[in-house]
Amino acid sequence: MTFPPLSSLLSPPPKMTSKTDRIIVPLDVPTQEEAIAKLDQLPQVTFWKVGLELFVSSGAEILHILKQREKRIFLDLKFHDIPNTVAGACRAAGRYGVDLLTIHATGGRIALNAAMTAVNEGASQAGVSPPKVIAITLLTSLTSRDLAMDLKIPLELPEYALQMALLAKESGLDGAVCSPQEVGQLRDICGDEFLLVCPGVRPSWAEAGDQKRSLTPAEAFKAGADYLVIGRPITAAADPVAAWEKICDELAVV
Repeated sequence: MTFPPLSSLLSPPPKMTSKTDRIIVPLDVPTQEEAIAKLDQLPQVTFWKVGLELFVSSGAEILHILKQREKRIFLDLKFHDIPNTVAGACRAAGRYGVDLLTIHATGGRIALNAAMTAVNEGASQAGVSPPKVIAITLLTSLTSRDLAMDLKIPLELPEYALQMALLAKESGLDGAVCSPQEVGQLRDICGDEFLLVCPGVRPSWAEAGDQKRSLTPAEAFKAGADYLVIGRPITAAADPVAAWEKICDELAVV
C-alpha cells in the first residue's frame, strides 16, 4: 500500500455554513473502492467519518482522497492504550490535517494529557492545524444495565458520562462524544466551548438499530450538540440521496 505525502493532505477544509454542514456521515465500509462510491453518491455531504475498518483497509490514502475533494474529516480511531502508545498514535495522527480525532477517556488522565501534547507536536511537525481531540465517554451501544452488570461500574449512566467528559475537559481535550440523551447535561456543565459530538442520532422515520440512547437530529441540535453522526439512516437507505435530503429538509425548518 502506498501512502500519500503529507503535503497532499494540507488543503483547507470548507467553512461550515448550516446545520447540514455539522452532520457527519460515516464511511463505514470495508474497502476504499466502496468509500469512493459513497463519496460519488453523496457529493453534497461536507463532513465524513473514517473509522477503524476503513482506515485499517485503506490507510492514509482515504484521507488524501477526502482532502482532494475538500471534505472535512472525523478520524474516529478511538485510541485506548497505555500513555506512551497513545501519545505515539496521536503524534502520527496529528500530521494528517484531519478535523476531529477520538480517544477513550477511560485511558486515564496521564494518557489524555500525553495525547494532547503529542497531537500538537505531530501537527507542528507537518505544518498543519492540529485536530480537535474529543473523548469517548461511553459507547452509545451500551445501556445502564451493561454499565452495572457487565462493566461493574457503580454509577448511573448519565453520571458516568459526565465524569468522563469532565476528566477530558480537565485534561485539556477539546470535547467529548456522547449520546444525544446526555448532551443537554454535558452542555450545561462543560460550557459552550466544549465540543459535543453525538453519534447514534436517528430520524423519527429510521430504525434505531443497535443505538440504545438516541434522539432525532432536530432534538439533538436543540439539546446542544455541535455535530451529529448519522450513518445507516442515510448510507443504508434504499435511496441515500433522498434520505440525506429528507434530513436536510427537516433541519431547515428547525
